[in-house]
Amino acid sequence: MARLILWGFAALPLVEIALFIVVGRAIGLLPTLLLVILAALAGGLLLRQQGLGAIARLRSSVDGGTVPGRAMFDAMLIGVAAMLLVLPGFLSDAVALALLVPGVRSLIFEALRKRVRVVETTTTYRRHADPGAPLLEEETPADPDEKHWPGGR
Repeated sequence: MARLILWGFAALPLVEIALFIVVGRAIGLLPTLLLVILAALAGGLLLRQQGLGAIARLRSSVDGGTVPGRAMFDAMLIGVAAMLLVLPGFLSDAVALALLVPGVRSLIFEALRKRVRVVETTTTYRRHADPGAPLLEEETPADPDEKHWPGGR
């Protein structure tokens, strides 16, 4: 799996360059550059709209006392879309714009939900030596006149 991801990162710039060449030959240089700029602007607007919506869903889930798993997943995919929008190119922009569509995120969530098992755990701190003792002992403020204090008498 790691090799596949490594090959994907290596191949992405080559695919993006090839797409620039193909689109540039088909519509010309200036329209190609304008298309990349417009895709980034449209993606930024969609990102803002979807990002604010994801934050609102996160807040309502937390306020309602439920685990915001779906809202966190949406926020994560929106973050991935933001990173892809930063990359210049048609393939990364197309994937990013697809990730900003709520229906696409729902399909990805449902596909992963069937394969992922979530286990809730809790952690506590326990002393095994004396379980009846308080967890934190009261501290007394340091007195500069005490012998153990550096510079004290």
